[in-house]
Amino acid sequence: MSLVKARELLKIAMLATRRSGITLQEICREQSCSHRTAQRWTDALEEVFPQVEVDDGEDRQRRWTIPVRHLAPLLTPSGEELAALGVAITELERMALPNQAALLRELRAKVRNLAPSTGRARSEVDEEILLQALGHAARPGPRPQTDGTIDEALLKAFKGPFLVRMSYRGRAGKTSTRIVAPHGMLLGVRRYLVAKDVKKGARAPLQHFRVESISGIVVLAETFEQDPEFDLQKYAEMGFGSYIVESEIMDVVWRFDAEAAPRAERFIFHPGQTFERERDGSLIVRFRACGETEMCWFLYQWGEHVEVLQPAALREKVHASRRPFPSLP
Repeated sequence: MSLVKARELLKIAMLATRRSGITLQEICREQSCSHRTAQRWTDALEEVFPQVEVDDGEDRQRRWTIPVRHLAPLLTPSGEELAALGVAITELERMALPNQAALLRELRAKVRNLAPSTGRARSEVDEEILLQALGHAARPGPRPQTDGTIDEALLKAFKGPFLVRMSYRGRAGKTSTRIVAPHGMLLGVRRYLVAKDVKKGARAPLQHFRVESISGIVVLAETFEQDPEFDLQKYAEMGFGSYIVESEIMDVVWRFDAEAAPRAERFIFHPGQTFERERDGSLIVRFRACGETEMCWFLYQWGEHVEVLQPAALREKVHASRRPFPSLP
């Protein structure tokens, strides 16, 4: 068996350590292969790992399961994998999520300690080299201040989900006590708690509460049912950033000139974006979202190299502030 195939077999074996094991259909998806090729992989799995258990489930699908203790000695994490964890930790800290970063840091320590000693030192050296090369060992940049007690309480509330009582300072500076049903968190220049105000009833619209304006939070024992049709990912895609007001969603069309087009093509402005190259080399970007102010902040970086074609209101705000910059984002 070639080294590449051995690695792929090990990946399949790792999936087989799940409580539900792995099916032929899942192997097809994982390997992007045919049903017949998936059968060859299971034949190899049974040959290499005699501890594999084969069962037919109630759904009439055959499942291959391997007790994890038989695979553990083979699972030395690579330097690339450890470095990926390090990058994720740094990004969580930059997004003002220190508690989650701490949890991932603990997970990385557990992975290191549970890994076989053979090759461990080499993996850690590779990790350090990769992190330094990626520039994430000490990445600068502004980030919002956080309160660990607030983050910890919100994480607990999300698990229930539980209602929370909190003091909230509004934009006018007035503080009020709210009881809300938390549905999720939006991350961006500002962090927003997406929640419903209980006093406004079950049909109340979702509101955004700035996390840095929350204090005195208490997780209540009372649970609630989230709207089964609510999808945080789809909800987030309505906005250009973390600010979302459904009634303000608009069709957006930007043109980046020929100099900026190659750089702009490498950006994901929005999950629903479309690109169109013009004959003069410029790039047309289209998507649908809200968040006019956040768009202005972003477009300012592109100076005179971007033109807002649509909507007119955004064009008026952006074009008045355009100026030449010595470099592009």
